[in-house]
Amino acid sequence: MVHEQAARAGDASPRLEGRAGAAWITRLAAPLGGAGSGPLAGLRFAAKDNIDVAGVPTTAACPAFARTPAAHAHVVQRLLDAGAALLGKTNLDQFACGLNGTRSPYGAVPNSFDPRYVSGGSSSGSAYVVATAQADFALGTDTAGSGRVPAGLNNIVGIKPSRGLLSARGVVPAAQSVDCVSIFARTVAVAARVLHAAMDCDPEDPYGRSLAMETRPLAAGFRFGVPSTLNFFGDAPSQAAFDSAIAQLCALGGEPIEIDYAPLAQAAALLYDSALVAERYAAVREFFDAHEAEVVEPVRGILAKGRDYSAADFVEARTKLLALGQRAAAMWNDIDVLLVPTAPAHYTIEAMQADPVALNRNLGEYTNFVNLLDYAAISVPASLRSDGLPFGITLIGRAGSDFQLAELGQRFHHATGLPLGATREPLPPMQALPLIAAAPTVQVAVVGAHLSGMPLNGQLTERSARLVSATHTAPDYRLYALPGTVPPKPGLLRVAAGEGTAIEVEIWEMPLAHYGSFVALIPAPLGIGSLALADGRSVQGFLCEPLALAGAEDISSLGGWRAYIASRSAAAT
Repeated sequence: MVHEQAARAGDASPRLEGRAGAAWITRLAAPLGGAGSGPLAGLRFAAKDNIDVAGVPTTAACPAFARTPAAHAHVVQRLLDAGAALLGKTNLDQFACGLNGTRSPYGAVPNSFDPRYVSGGSSSGSAYVVATAQADFALGTDTAGSGRVPAGLNNIVGIKPSRGLLSARGVVPAAQSVDCVSIFARTVAVAARVLHAAMDCDPEDPYGRSLAMETRPLAAGFRFGVPSTLNFFGDAPSQAAFDSAIAQLCALGGEPIEIDYAPLAQAAALLYDSALVAERYAAVREFFDAHEAEVVEPVRGILAKGRDYSAADFVEARTKLLALGQRAAAMWNDIDVLLVPTAPAHYTIEAMQADPVALNRNLGEYTNFVNLLDYAAISVPASLRSDGLPFGITLIGRAGSDFQLAELGQRFHHATGLPLGATREPLPPMQALPLIAAAPTVQVAVVGAHLSGMPLNGQLTERSARLVSATHTAPDYRLYALPGTVPPKPGLLRVAAGEGTAIEVEIWEMPLAHYGSFVALIPAPLGIGSLALADGRSVQGFLCEPLALAGAEDISSLGGWRAYIASRSAAAT
């Protein structure tokens, strides 16, 4: 297999400039093609360089560790068999030990929006090449947040699957009992397709398992947990962005519930401040004991610390973790999903290198506990902050909720209207996700105060309704402004052929389960009936009782309610 390997960050590719070249460690001279057809045909991907690709050195960002495997990692083979093509290997924090993307002898990977800032890690290169559209998706790994923090800091999606859902055979372990292969993409739909194609209970992975997957989307009125204590480390733009994300999730029908964050925070602290860190040392013990000087700081210090603990210390720490997991499990009695900031702050590369331990720990404030407590998670873009840097949220659920989280994550992401990654491309239409059962729906035509942007539109969105199209009725209707209604509302009346006109409407689709509660909100003289559209279809829609229109202003000539509201505003000025 032909490949080219960048020795340092300065070896930038023709498509990258300056420090951004550090995103790649090995880029193949030609893509490694997969199967000729399959669910991922036409997609190109990259793999973090702690994941084996046959014939290509696996360095784990440590040149002295480099070895050339004879076989692909199981997950890489699954993706090739599904039709995807592999572009190469990406940079990472050495031995996947870090959350910032600066701990690599191949160079610090910059943020895709501003090269002065960190990309997040340890899957830094994978996030960068996806955000900049060099790859359609990429594999990372996630032990303490490495598949989520880079997603949040680069305006892309990061799926951290349930433990064991994707095989870790052929992956250099970080802490093998909690490691996960993660997925980066610019949309939830692509990430979910990749997850579905890569899923496999691998009998040769000691931590592989078969899970019962939750296939039902969360219903309107879902409850989402918000930590009782939140720390943004003085980063006001991130705090404001998270407040806005809470409001957005409420607009999608969610109800915020405060949860006790203490057991989650205590579990997170165990990852590095207890004998659990011995598992990181054990992962590379033979190499580390022989080549300690070849490991960069602060990775060297973290791994060396693992030698200081006894087996009894490790058992004690595991028991404490299980006890904290029992305490934390109580929150699922009150919530359906947990919401946290993906990363609470942005840091410059310069600041990170000046204080690498403390600032790295801050980036993991809301990530470290997830794998330890056996949860699934997805990071999705939420907004661009006031300074133009991305902000992401993470939705967390119980093991097996991966596609349920993806369904909610897709709805949230598309409601933001953000561009794709660091490009200026708009989000494509939402797509049906694998394994998620399609709930029965009903389409309803709205004509007045329920139009998007109008005062009662929230009655639709809080029932998980989505806008299908803007169109017109058949030319058989008259529109009236009803007097004395709050907020102002129109009345739509069907009339005899030749006496009406086409009226602007929006078609919204909502789960059938929520339709009854929506109709119950409609006050007389309005009601729901069969509405004829300009294309000949009939849908449910708002109509008005004829007797209620006595004395009402006929506004049919304006063609719709928006034009009428605009005319009133113009008259008022």
